[in-house]
Amino acid sequence: MSNFADLDGLIWYNGELVPWQDANVHVLTHGLHYASCVFEGERVYGGEIFKLTEHSQRLVRSAELLDFEIPYSVEEIDAACRQTVEANSIVDGYVRPVAWRGSEMMGVSAQSNRINLAIAVWEWPSYFAPEERLRGIRLQISKWRRPDPATAPTDSKAAGLYMICTLSKHRAESEGYQDALMLDWRGRVAEATGANIFFSKDGVLHTPTPDCFLDGITRRTAIELAGRRGIKVVERPIMPEEMADFEECFLTGTAAEVTPVREIGPYSFQPGTICEQLIADYDAEVRRKNSAAAA
Repeated sequence: MSNFADLDGLIWYNGELVPWQDANVHVLTHGLHYASCVFEGERVYGGEIFKLTEHSQRLVRSAELLDFEIPYSVEEIDAACRQTVEANSIVDGYVRPVAWRGSEMMGVSAQSNRINLAIAVWEWPSYFAPEERLRGIRLQISKWRRPDPATAPTDSKAAGLYMICTLSKHRAESEGYQDALMLDWRGRVAEATGANIFFSKDGVLHTPTPDCFLDGITRRTAIELAGRRGIKVVERPIMPEEMADFEECFLTGTAAEVTPVREIGPYSFQPGTICEQLIADYDAEVRRKNSAAAA
């Protein structure tokens, strides 16, 4: 197993490209101790970062929700991401921008801490061929729940909000599942540990209202693609017992792309026409700009 600290390449760090193994932080960094850290996950397809500006905008907004300001504009973050991809000769890969409070003050209060920004990229080809994806994955239902927005900044992609995701995914994997479904504090269906969820019934897609979890960029893309196909999408509260009546199920996310699900706890689904169509449409969408440029 490779160690991400030992990879080769260059990381953009506070305005400079530095050797990969030199991109370090001090052990007393506030972001490590108090989770004052936000990040993004982006995919490179054919040398182009998909929905880059939307990701950069969300990064800036996430920082604002955590009460700090990233000292770079959205346009500068876009440019830095592209520079890092080019410097590392990445064609198909993953981009991880991350911003955090530094080590100038150590305590709950961190009014004077420097705000740092780093961007790392690495190779990451597509997970599966479409026919392999259509087999579907298995999800456990997690005991941990997405929190009430009154208790945490749930509209942010903040590092601290992923603690229960790691706990949920670790338990699921240890018991033979690939991921976990998380309910929200009200007991409604919310999302997987790092991806949004959709269900289908009678040709209509149903997806939870994102009122306590991220309205994912890939989620919005899937809704747009479904609309182009004339597939109706209903955003609404979904209770766990409703899963017994759904036919298809899939996850959406930067890493997951469009991934069918065949099982969630006691509920079973049969990946079919809608999953197959949206996998194909999503694959075409992320490659569309490059195909047009080559034509």
